[in-house]
Amino acid sequence: MAEKNRKIRVGRVVSDKMEKTVVVAVQTTKTHPLYKKLMRRTTKFMAHDEASQAHMGDLVRIAESRPISKHKHWRVVEILERRQQVAPVEEVATADVPEIVESKSAAEAEEAAAVEEMQGA
Repeated sequence: MAEKNRKIRVGRVVSDKMEKTVVVAVQTTKTHPLYKKLMRRTTKFMAHDEASQAHMGDLVRIAESRPISKHKHWRVVEILERRQQVAPVEEVATADVPEIVESKSAAEAEEAAAVEEMQGA
């Protein structure tokens, strides 16, 4: 039996909040018919991910398939590139905060003293 030609797209996962489903954004470029300028278009596809291996930011290849649900007609074939993990930012120590508040209040006190001297003179 001859295999059907299936459409294949490459895109980035923009949502993985559903079970066994990811939303993949595929960017295409198209030339404007009158102005001949390249236009970038983004289309979102819901794709079936049986093992739930694709996560946000991953680059994936999806292929057209039979309808799986009302909006799902694509499936994830492979994950081409994983997203880069970002190291967490260190939290600011709370001991530094009162020093900033104190220095600000000291500056305000000096300014108030200067205003009182001007009025008293």
